[in-house]
Amino acid sequence: MRKRYFIAGTDTDVGKTKVSEMLLTRAGQLGLSTLGLKPVAAGAEQIDDHWSNEDARALMAASSVKLDYAQVNPVLLKQPIAPHIAAHQEQKRLSVQTVSGYCRGTFMTTQADFVLVEGAGGWRVPLNFNETLADVAKDLQLDVILVVGMKLGCLNHALLTAEAIERDGLKLAGWIANCIDPEMAVRNENIQTLQRMLRAPLIGVLPYQNEGEDAPENWVNPAIFA
Repeated sequence: MRKRYFIAGTDTDVGKTKVSEMLLTRAGQLGLSTLGLKPVAAGAEQIDDHWSNEDARALMAASSVKLDYAQVNPVLLKQPIAPHIAAHQEQKRLSVQTVSGYCRGTFMTTQADFVLVEGAGGWRVPLNFNETLADVAKDLQLDVILVVGMKLGCLNHALLTAEAIERDGLKLAGWIANCIDPEMAVRNENIQTLQRMLRAPLIGVLPYQNEGEDAPENWVNPAIFA
């Protein structure tokens, strides 16, 4: 049975890509074929005469199914700013229909057991003045995994985002506590608070990692892959 999830974050810079990498890696260790997609990315650099996004490259490296860059990241915007503003500066038009169409095309032409579609920023990041990236998850009818960056203020962000996901009619399959601040006070108490208040299971706690450090093998509940 194939599993597909939309990876959402409580904010920008909460570690959606790192968590996605770790999920893809763990799924691969369990014998599943894997694919990570970043349909919209804002922020690019030129490498060997080609523009690309760091997060998209990371997902490609962590995926066992190898695709061309344009299939993984069909909408690449050069400036690391809100996608709808970056698109306007480049005279491009973003829409749910277009972004969802790219994803559906990839779903139809590739066979992977475990697929992640990573969003950009938080849940309500605009694609244009009428649509947001949340509408892509809705259009594709994907269950959502919420990445909570464990830092001061995360409780409010997590509760509001979970509420928005539920109001949009999507299933919050679970949430992951990503320990991005090694000096966060009362981190465990914050995690426990969210466990009591979020109507979705805690499926993993990703410890703070130094550069090049691997995550512990058992950091995530394997039920998310089944």
